[in-house]
Amino acid sequence: MTNSVSIYDKKKRPGDMALLIVIYICAFLAVLLLVGIIGYVVYRGISVVDWQFISTAQSALNETFGILPNIINTLYIIVITLLIATPVGIGSAIYLTEYSKGGRLVRLIEFTTETLSGIPSIIFGLFGMVFFGTVLRLGFSILCGALTLTIMILPIITRTTQEALKTVPESYRTGALGIGATKWYMIRTIILPSAMPGIVTGVILSIGRIVGESAALLFTAGSAFLMPNNWLTHPMTSGGTLTIQMYLSMTKAQYDNAFGIALVLIIIVLGINLLTKLLSRKLDVSRKS
Repeated sequence: MTNSVSIYDKKKRPGDMALLIVIYICAFLAVLLLVGIIGYVVYRGISVVDWQFISTAQSALNETFGILPNIINTLYIIVITLLIATPVGIGSAIYLTEYSKGGRLVRLIEFTTETLSGIPSIIFGLFGMVFFGTVLRLGFSILCGALTLTIMILPIITRTTQEALKTVPESYRTGALGIGATKWYMIRTIILPSAMPGIVTGVILSIGRIVGESAALLFTAGSAFLMPNNWLTHPMTSGGTLTIQMYLSMTKAQYDNAFGIALVLIIIVLGINLLTKLLSRKLDVSRKS
């Protein structure tokens, strides 16, 4: 009779110790890099960010600088993009996971979404400027930028939703269909609620992609920084987001203002990441209970 020996009880070799040290060094460098970037941005931008910086618009006459119009434009683009991309992306994932029977068409769709996620954003901006801006005559507008970003984040929402749906146990489907439930009723009441943590995570990560995008919006949404005159027609006008304004500040050598905007963006991104973890945890706990 042989005794089983755990791999943790085996004698460590010099090569294992060296590899472990390298892993710890890499992990430390990754954390140090993040802390260094955030620390430097906070150091350069904390003196600029105040209530006036956030709540006013820039004015050449008053010689003041504010980012409130850019915040409003960013919110407009986030809302419009998600209103279009979320139902399309989730619907596509439901079709690919629950209704399609596999085959060449499904593989083509999955290959297309993976290819779209790897295309540089500047190419999306060029396409959006030509198609949405020129062909559809939207010009430089928030709506043109939102439609362009819709194409960019569709692969993220589709793939994350598809993977979330695949994590739902097959017994849930067979059990619901076995008691006479229709397929759509099963998807709506059992599959989607079970996959909701993953779906919400994908949507919130898409918001992070929208907030941090600049190249595509520079070609489509423009760089205007005026306050909205009409909240309903504002999407048809040009509007620069926070990232666009940061780029323009850098080109004008206004480095303090650029670092102030960068600090606001970092706070937004960190808030989005924390919100993702919080919502995923709460949805997962409610699903299990």
